[in-house]
Amino acid sequence: MAYIFQINASKGGVPKTGLHKAEVDLNGIIVDDQADKKHHGGPLQGLCLFRLESILELQKEGHPIFPGSTGENITTVGLEPDQLLPGVRLRLGSDIRIELTDFATPCNTIAASFSDGNSNRINNKKHPGWSRVYAKVLTEGKITIGDPIVLEVVQKMDR
Repeated sequence: MAYIFQINASKGGVPKTGLHKAEVDLNGIIVDDQADKKHHGGPLQGLCLFRLESILELQKEGHPIFPGSTGENITTVGLEPDQLLPGVRLRLGSDIRIELTDFATPCNTIAASFSDGNSNRINNKKHPGWSRVYAKVLTEGKITIGDPIVLEVVQKMDR
């Protein structure tokens, strides 16, 4: 079963710190903010998800990455890379419904998460299946660590 491992937020920038629970509106986690609103945030990037399994593999490669260090709001467990594609709809907990919109392009802000400072290790164009993914919030609500993540609609778009 897929579930929320960690919920992450900050006043802007990385790393984002873990929360036990959070309220989510159409713009994302209410207490979360982005330092660079030109490139981050907005309705199509309300939430950013990243797989714990990817983080652990990157740690094995020697990268100092950890949940929240690359700016994701939701660290997931139990979802496969082919389930985290634009067009997929998920339910988080009992309330929140989201639609994945695009892969998150890595930038220099998250360079400290990588041993060589090169965040392209999680660039979907260079390393498919390793990227974070953005989502728009379809239904607002509350989430808590451990809440289930359920695949609702699969309409994967080629990217």
